[in-house]
Amino acid sequence: MKEYSTKQIRNVVLLSHAGAGKTSLSETVLFAAGAINRIGKVEAGTTVSDFEPEEIKRKISLGLSLLPCEWKGNKINLLDPPGYNDFVGELKSAIRVSESAILVISGRSGLKVGTNQAWKYCEAAGLSRILFINKMDRENADYGKVVAQIQSKYGPSCVPIQMPIGAFTTFSGIIDLLKMKAYSATPFAEIPFPEELREEATKYRNMAIENIAESDDDLMEKFLGGEEISDEELLTCLKKSVGEGKLHPIMVGSALNGVGGELLLDAITEYLPDPSMRPIKYAEGSPESNGNFSALVFKTTADPYVGKLTYFRVYSGEIASNGQVFNVTQNATERVGQLYSIHGKTQEPEAKVVCGDIGAVAKLNVTTTNDTLASQDNPVKLETIVFPPPVYSVAVYPKTKADLDKMGQAITRLCEEDPTLTQARDAETGEIVLSGMGDTQLDVAAEKIARKFGVGVDLQLPKVAYRETITVPVKAEYKHKKQTGGHGQYGHVLLEINPLPRGSENTFENKVVGGAIPKNYIPAVEKGVFDGFKEGVLAGCPIVDVGVAVYDGSYHPVDSSEICFKIAASQALKKGLSEAHPIILEPIMLVNIEIPNDFTGDILSDLNTKRARVHGMNPSGDMNYIEAEVPMGEIQKYAIDLKSITQGQGTFSMKFDHYEEVPPFTAQQLIANKKTEASSEE
Repeated sequence: MKEYSTKQIRNVVLLSHAGAGKTSLSETVLFAAGAINRIGKVEAGTTVSDFEPEEIKRKISLGLSLLPCEWKGNKINLLDPPGYNDFVGELKSAIRVSESAILVISGRSGLKVGTNQAWKYCEAAGLSRILFINKMDRENADYGKVVAQIQSKYGPSCVPIQMPIGAFTTFSGIIDLLKMKAYSATPFAEIPFPEELREEATKYRNMAIENIAESDDDLMEKFLGGEEISDEELLTCLKKSVGEGKLHPIMVGSALNGVGGELLLDAITEYLPDPSMRPIKYAEGSPESNGNFSALVFKTTADPYVGKLTYFRVYSGEIASNGQVFNVTQNATERVGQLYSIHGKTQEPEAKVVCGDIGAVAKLNVTTTNDTLASQDNPVKLETIVFPPPVYSVAVYPKTKADLDKMGQAITRLCEEDPTLTQARDAETGEIVLSGMGDTQLDVAAEKIARKFGVGVDLQLPKVAYRETITVPVKAEYKHKKQTGGHGQYGHVLLEINPLPRGSENTFENKVVGGAIPKNYIPAVEKGVFDGFKEGVLAGCPIVDVGVAVYDGSYHPVDSSEICFKIAASQALKKGLSEAHPIILEPIMLVNIEIPNDFTGDILSDLNTKRARVHGMNPSGDMNYIEAEVPMGEIQKYAIDLKSITQGQGTFSMKFDHYEEVPPFTAQQLIANKKTEASSEE
């Protein structure tokens, strides 16, 4: 296996709006580099990147794939994350371990929501960028229009260094604007320059020269003085400016037909930075100059053949097979077995992984995504990947009793694979709640649970945690009296029941005087009251914000017992609640929404249908930030609604705020539902 130095490595993430041809471009690049012997098709499910059954079925990327290849003595690690926003966690992981990105843009449809989102992620991470205008062989492909769009949106720092020869059916090659050379589409070879395009090519070349010169003071003086700038000076300046993130080259091709792969590989190795050109982001400590090892775990998978597979990026030093590492995050030592280089779904053994490179290892015991691995002598901690909080939840039910026994472990292992998935048991409803970024992600999760772990599950919307309370104080009495052969049953209590301020704890107080109820029975009365709090009289919801005091009662020296007073207290409470004007409360969520200004009206209209109260709006640039209170029962599917309204451009977060009374219509529905459930159980 060939060894590479850090300066010979390029870690490049492929980004695009869904459907722009990102995965097809990865096939073209791998084929041009000789890593594969034929170009796979997304539609046929034959690409190196999309190998999971769920990806082949849906014809979209659902997980991050590693696609290494070699080009002119350099190792290029292509990272292909999903373009679909439900799987943003995979994209965040890929960006964290890359120095640069290729943004794939359709030559037919131009900039889309996903492109703009990807650009923002790159800006935030400080990644160097190449923009690749794809699909130049498609109907309505328009290079000039897309370049104008790019420069209008992202500025003149986006520099065209290539242009197509023709478009759609006449697309036959690519012009290198810096060297003013032409290349045929297939087979790739230099051809005579098409003179009919020289004027247009010169226009774009002059645009490129001006933008490149502006990034360097010496070149700018030459340019303004009308001096000739050599190709070598242009290329040197372009490489420096791309590495620093000042310029972003625009290239062209057709991924589906394998056009542009060789020139893109040249640009990756010539212009994009190697790992040594980026500062390492340490959260704690710093590496010493003697090359101590440190690596960040950015992905974990449950492989059916090798078990748990841990993907890591080395930031300093190197790691060898069959040794030990220290997990700084978990404060534990891990034994390292065979190291691997990942190629899509296959693993190739590696003797070691050097600084800047990406590798994998199987069967680590405690290590999970976002852990730092290091040498115990210098236990630095790397900055972690920041994953967005989940915004969509479902309740998971097993299909059979056998599935129930295995379901918990299967969900836990799936959450290890994807940190944007979280699970929790709702103590009140008993439901296992799985939360993530959207419905597609959770549907895929259910399919993976069935395929990988043999567990069948059904997904439903979680039950909303409604509550009941009272609005007026009442007194209630109940006498539990039964006479059978032998000892009878007797317990008699009188209760005061009072509403408490919203958000209070339920309380119990003993006001009995004179021994009307013996002290040893008071705990039984209290237990009966608190058992009665578990189920309200309207819709069977837990009781909140109620204070109860027992102030009188009676007992029988022979027939009374703790159970009798417990029953009497529970029944007295139930009777009193019915007379105290009970109401149903619903959880109100505080929601913060971020949307482009253009969608403000549609979002506000939608919130009105959800019984929301908008607290305020805060426009900033072309975005608007809306804060609102919304009943939880109305917003359980908001991740889907927001995506639909804003074409995927909106984001939101929500947290529980308080409880308040439900409207009469909603209360009637909840009461009717309870009656239906009760009748079906009988």
